[in-house]
Amino acid sequence: MYTRLLRNVLTLRTYSTKSAAKVELRPINKILIANRGEIACRVMRTARRLGVRTVAVYSDPDEHSLHTSIADEAYRVGEAASAASYLRGQHIIDIAKRASCQAIHPGYGFLSESVEFAELCQRENIIFMGPPSTAIRDMGIKSTSKAIMDAAGVPIINGYHGEDQTDERLQAEADKIGFPLMIKAVRGGGGKGMRIAENKEDFLTALNSARNESQKSFGDSSVLLERYVRSPRHVEVQVFADQYGDAVYLWERDCSVQRRHQKIIEEAPAPGLPEQLRRQLGEAAVRAAKAVGYVGAGTVEFIMDKEDLSFHFMEMNTRLQVEHPISEMITGTDLVEWQIRIAGGERLPLTQEQIGRKGHAFEARIYAENPRGGFLPGAGPLRYLATPQPNDYVRVETGVREGDEVSVHYDPMIAKLVVWGENRAQALNSLIARLREYHITGLETNINFLIDLAAHPEFQEGNVHTGFIDEHFETLFPPIEIKDEELCKAAIALVLNESQVFGSNAGKNDPFNAAQNARLNYSLIRSYNLKGNDKVVYNIKVCHDESNLQMQINNGSWKTVKPMRLSDGNRLKIRANIDNNISTFNANIDGTEVTVFLENGKVSFELVQPKFLNTLSDQQSGTSSNKIVAPMPGVLEKVLVKPGDKVKKGDSLAVLIAMKMEHILKAPQDATIKSIGGAEGTNISKGAAVIIFEDEEESA
Repeated sequence: MYTRLLRNVLTLRTYSTKSAAKVELRPINKILIANRGEIACRVMRTARRLGVRTVAVYSDPDEHSLHTSIADEAYRVGEAASAASYLRGQHIIDIAKRASCQAIHPGYGFLSESVEFAELCQRENIIFMGPPSTAIRDMGIKSTSKAIMDAAGVPIINGYHGEDQTDERLQAEADKIGFPLMIKAVRGGGGKGMRIAENKEDFLTALNSARNESQKSFGDSSVLLERYVRSPRHVEVQVFADQYGDAVYLWERDCSVQRRHQKIIEEAPAPGLPEQLRRQLGEAAVRAAKAVGYVGAGTVEFIMDKEDLSFHFMEMNTRLQVEHPISEMITGTDLVEWQIRIAGGERLPLTQEQIGRKGHAFEARIYAENPRGGFLPGAGPLRYLATPQPNDYVRVETGVREGDEVSVHYDPMIAKLVVWGENRAQALNSLIARLREYHITGLETNINFLIDLAAHPEFQEGNVHTGFIDEHFETLFPPIEIKDEELCKAAIALVLNESQVFGSNAGKNDPFNAAQNARLNYSLIRSYNLKGNDKVVYNIKVCHDESNLQMQINNGSWKTVKPMRLSDGNRLKIRANIDNNISTFNANIDGTEVTVFLENGKVSFELVQPKFLNTLSDQQSGTSSNKIVAPMPGVLEKVLVKPGDKVKKGDSLAVLIAMKMEHILKAPQDATIKSIGGAEGTNISKGAAVIIFEDEEESA
């Protein structure tokens, strides 16, 4: 097999030296974007600037989505499930032909790294705005790509990349490599089909989980095994190649800080690298691209030892990456424009010597997820959405608007916040400031976590690695502590909202200025019960004292408060003096949910009535004494037990699929199964009972 791979390398290198006479110039004036969400919107924005018309495809839930509404044309592609919509390659080709598109941009995910789709485009004489299918194939199969990289002089890490996928062979190879080791899907990326086996006893369980997830995501359950390097850095290089055999690198990005093996925050350039090493990384990435006859945008990913900075090839993503905007920010380029021009047969817009690097950029991925709940993905409506103001140094890459739904069927990313600064410190300060301006209610997000992460002293110093979150877990997730200031501000928001101090009254100090509140010789006391994220219910009493408010929290001392609503459209923006401490903040009230947006992110409270004070749901924890509930909305993929089965603590009971990720529900204690909450394939809402156990009396 290795000899065949070397022969392929030589063939591809011959292909990569295609002469100008053999390159067909094909002007592109209309493209179909075979994707959804923010990447579809991103491609459309550049296409519109270049005068290129765009065609969107949409699934049933996406009919009124942002990418559908801003395209010049849009066509239904199918039902909600990806397999019935965005993965229907032939149907998408048919739409492109019907709409007279010369090219298809695949975005990332879905069909972007599908060999079959790239070949189908070629057969139908439609330009696939990505690399040749041969490059996708060779780089998409990790065992093949590592052999090619080794032949091209790109450093690789040791492991098992063979074709024998039997349990016995994989177990034997794992024993040779040693534990801990990494199990990776041979195809694909994005953390899917990836598991770490800490010891021999965990290996087969981790192997089966990786196989199942890989099969669902990529249609292939094959895996490879590699020595697991604990807490390395993840450094990747943006490359670009044209059809004439020329390739360049646009410097590196550091994507080390991850959760669930998926990136959460990226920066460019990577912090703390010598200039010579940056060039070595770039040159190795270009060798990798040329070794497979690459064309278009690609990213070569390396594992880097955080101590000696040695690096090894990990994989190549044969598409435009989610984090490409930070490379654009430091190089002053538009990589989507490059894609369109090169797909049409043009040469690279810049030579390597012309590609400069200025300043520093960060990208923070804003997800619907619960960081304190293991970063489990979420879904739901964006009931309130306010974003930072975009400018030359701040980009908000998104595919949603206020009122849109984050669907359980697709990736839970809401947006990418991208910032640039003259240096790393300046860019990091800007990132934190802009995250504080990103306000969302209606579902849980990771914004508060991103603020804490970006402000962490070790992250500020650039001491990043893939184990960063685990290493600093205690400081990133301190116990929840509700402060009096937060409670006061929530109560202020309630008072202003109830008093209807809007419009013409904005700017007046007196929150009880409305006529109905004027009573002689009478102090109106209002009482609010607010339940915080710590599940504690707090009582706040508010009374009117001349032009001020007096507030008392849990029968403590009274605080003097002077609130004033500021003009900000229909947003609730407040300036308040609390015991001579003046600050400005935003708030939102949605039914019984009261949210204030402060320096460290949002703080939400539930407005409760006394009769509910002792009724606390156990659904927040995901389990109770006699049942397991769904920790997030999803599809019940597999039920591993039946009523009457006796299970031990830690046994796998069911598999829940949410946002294309597999989540295994395990027994919290020894028990007997009483009933199952649904059949396989059932849509399960968050908090719904999946497995119900018999009571101790019943099983006795």
